[in-house]
Amino acid sequence: MASPSVTILFNNVMIFSAFCVTLVAVPVSSFQFQVGGEMGWIKPTGNESDTYFKWATENRFHVGDILYFKYQNDSVLVVNYTDYQNCVVSNPISKFEDGNTVLQIDRYGFFYFISGQPDHCKAGQKLVIRVMVQSEVESPTSAPSPKGGGDSGDYDAWDFNWGPPLNSTIKLSFASYFLTILGGVLLIFYVFM
Repeated sequence: MASPSVTILFNNVMIFSAFCVTLVAVPVSSFQFQVGGEMGWIKPTGNESDTYFKWATENRFHVGDILYFKYQNDSVLVVNYTDYQNCVVSNPISKFEDGNTVLQIDRYGFFYFISGQPDHCKAGQKLVIRVMVQSEVESPTSAPSPKGGGDSGDYDAWDFNWGPPLNSTIKLSFASYFLTILGGVLLIFYVFM
């Protein structure tokens, strides 16, 4: 039979371990976004040149979230701002051609994506997302109108007025709080039983 001090030490280690697991579980909430929604990563047709711009402004992106690009006979290029603006496909940071590209966001800031087909990019198959710093709090606003007031679909990526958080990341935060409370209740139950 173990001595009382060993039993107390073991119990304390178990309690501390349960507490640490609960703390680690709280900030880990991510969401997988299918780029472009149900239509996926395709060349816009007609007057849809702002399709991906609109999609990006309707979502909030955080470090740890996942972008899923679904496409056929195309590619996804990660590029810098200048290559994004000019649809330059010759010098990508990364290139993906598998038709089911999954990218996990590993930092905050801006990310620029274009189609590997120059004519697709010029038709509007390009995307810029802004990954939020976890502590950023913004009040809900409406999406911006096109720069210059015309129907040209010409947007300046640095002038985004990001809309309200509409994705499930908020729901995951509530789930994290619930799991934290549940872990705390179980911890208290364990200590007093």
